[in-house]
Amino acid sequence: MEKTFLMIKPDGVGRGLIGEIVKRIENKGIKVVGAKLMTVSEDLAKTHYGEHSEKPFFGELVEFITSGPVFAMVLEGENVVEIGRTLVGKTNPAESAPGTIRGDFGMTVGKNIIHGSDSVASAEKEIALWFKEEEILSYDLVTSAWVY
Repeated sequence: MEKTFLMIKPDGVGRGLIGEIVKRIENKGIKVVGAKLMTVSEDLAKTHYGEHSEKPFFGELVEFITSGPVFAMVLEGENVVEIGRTLVGKTNPAESAPGTIRGDFGMTVGKNIIHGSDSVASAEKEIALWFKEEEILSYDLVTSAWVY
């Protein structure tokens, strides 16, 4: 079964949106198989956003993601990377459809509530970066027969 990485950023945690976001994920039939509330070290932030290291906004990204707690999650389900991206919405909340997390709660590109892996390869890399193998659990949903 496919896995992906989603992280509620400091603005989402600070606004008390963890429960609402997890509710949307679970209501879709996606399993949360790993989750933790944590602070992000500067080293972890720089590694996570490494692809942007030469861009002018890199420092702001690192500063923001380390400014408060985040809620990191590993999700599991069929086509969960694509479904996760759809739930999250476009990077710019102004371009995100109503009903998406960013469309409903995001205000700016810099503070857009949530991060979601953009591919299976990115998901694998990000999960390995943020979670130890023993922090990811396996279980069956009683509703699986109705969802898949």
